[in-house]
Amino acid sequence: MNIKPIRNDDDLQKSFHRLEGVFQAKEGTQEADEMEILVTLIEAYENKNHPITPPDPIEAIKFRMEQQGLTARDLEAFIGSSGRVSEILNRKRPLSLRMIKRLHKELHIPYESLLAEVA
Repeated sequence: MNIKPIRNDDDLQKSFHRLEGVFQAKEGTQEADEMEILVTLIEAYENKNHPITPPDPIEAIKFRMEQQGLTARDLEAFIGSSGRVSEILNRKRPLSLRMIKRLHKELHIPYESLLAEVA
């Protein structure tokens, strides 16, 4: 086992390649230990250099609308009048705390997404 730190994306690709070779290793073997170490190193590198941030709140709402086949009219129950829904979806008005709570509770949109900075 010759494991080195992952310092750049080339090292990351080499680590992924090696991980493919040891991924199905039997527990208790040296290859299984190597696999665990590689997974930890890859995860740490990706979290530091390629973090996944929550989506923009409006994009999260639009995504959920698409998933559930909802229309802007369906959002009126959570946001308010059709004019207000339009303003929200067109980024002319920010979401209020009340809207955020309703969207989270009824549409199960994560708070992390609804509270993220608007792009």
